[in-house]
Amino acid sequence: MGTLTILALSWQHILIVAILLVLLFGGKKIPELMRGVGSGIKEFKDAVKEDEKTASENKKSTTDNNSASN
Repeated sequence: MGTLTILALSWQHILIVAILLVLLFGGKKIPELMRGVGSGIKEFKDAVKEDEKTASENKKSTTDNNSASN
């Protein structure tokens, strides 16, 4: 049996999808959608950075408290 290739997209497939998107949403709506996606990604990255910062601060304060108690 042959292997099943999942998501093997050629340039023709991508072109067809792009044309369908323009037909469905129109030329004005697509930039708005992309801005929304971009801002969502930015908010996600900011939240991850904030979470990492909080985690490192908690780890540092825990280490400081353990050192002070000894």
